[in-house]
Amino acid sequence: MNRKMNQLLDGQPAAPPHFTEKQGQYLAFIWAYSQINERAPAERDLQRYFGVTLPSVHQMVLSLERAGLIRRKPGVARSIELLISHNCLPTLQPNQLVKSFVQRY
Repeated sequence: MNRKMNQLLDGQPAAPPHFTEKQGQYLAFIWAYSQINERAPAERDLQRYFGVTLPSVHQMVLSLERAGLIRRKPGVARSIELLISHNCLPTLQPNQLVKSFVQRY
């Protein structure tokens, strides 16, 4: 935290956030879902998209939160909020994203 503050005070750009490839995919999905639906995804939406179990999704959400990449309000549905710029996120495959949303309806 102090390093970030020093960089800002010195006029240096802050270092880009660090996350794994899988974490980046989750973050990119959260951002894209929020843009399309004008609300944050539920953990069930992440589960459907990534084809993993709900406990796996929940563990990922907790790790993203611990890393300071997202914020959420405990007990409030669809409260996931990105704390990093979407410009540093990997690109999702458009056809994969569209297919995911079409299957829901």
